[in-house]
Amino acid sequence: MKRMLMLVFVFLALSLSPAYTYWVWTPKTGKFINPKTLPKSTPKEQFDYSKAFMDKKDYKSAKREFLKLLKNYPKSFEASEAQYYLGVIEEDEERLYEAYKAYQKVIDKYPFSERIAEVNSREYNIAEAFVSGVERKAMGITLPVENPAIEILNKVIENSSYGPLASKAQYKLGLVLKGLLNYYEAEEAFNKVVTNYPDSEWAAPAKFQLADCRAALSRGPDYDQGATREAKDKFESFVQEHPDAVLSTEAKKNINRLREQEAEGNYNAARFYEKQKAFQSAEIYYNEVMNNYSDSPWAAKAFERLRIMENRK
Repeated sequence: MKRMLMLVFVFLALSLSPAYTYWVWTPKTGKFINPKTLPKSTPKEQFDYSKAFMDKKDYKSAKREFLKLLKNYPKSFEASEAQYYLGVIEEDEERLYEAYKAYQKVIDKYPFSERIAEVNSREYNIAEAFVSGVERKAMGITLPVENPAIEILNKVIENSSYGPLASKAQYKLGLVLKGLLNYYEAEEAFNKVVTNYPDSEWAAPAKFQLADCRAALSRGPDYDQGATREAKDKFESFVQEHPDAVLSTEAKKNINRLREQEAEGNYNAARFYEKQKAFQSAEIYYNEVMNNYSDSPWAAKAFERLRIMENRK
């Protein structure tokens, strides 16, 4: 009876129109299998078959067949190529975060692939795209990370170690963090450029950015005269070490601005002590402004306050 039912099933399957899915019995598995789900006999055949769809821009079919290759021949050379082309498909279809995840699998699963350097470069370019303002949505779905560029740049640094992209990615990471006003994290990133890649072309700009982060902190709501002084010192060191650098002109402007900020800070400290009737302390700060910032407009104001204090005695 069981054999009869099986024969009837096979007869019905064969009698169906070719437009319908059909199944065949395989003695090896003891199951009915849809031939469309079977891979080609070798990984190379399966890869060539998949790539042919991709060459025709039939990405849906190509993706299906590449995934089939990965499932059935995961340790083959062609598997690493299939994983790479899955990333290319996502990138071509502008699903950049998905492309990055697909590319990263090449590095994680196939570390000996000849595509590693290219894949890392593609990941860096994707990070740059997110930095440039690519929408953080794919097919209308919000991406699972707040800022994809930060995740991807960190991964590029990890992948590169001391490779050609490492210092550049580390510097770019600092810029991204600085742009988000995460100055302490940005400082950490820039410090790594200077410490880990001292001979790279990004070391000097990183020193400038370190000074600029300090300067930004000195302008924050929690005014820090120490941060102002540190920023000025860092800019002065930068100019001394890199007098011909393009950024030295900007550094000199920042030094002048920070000097004004220091003078203002000392003047405000003097006014505070004066209002508290701590005249001796106020006099010290007013003299500091006059002696060390004589070219600043705050020096004239300090002189005026000292004269008023003197007349009160």
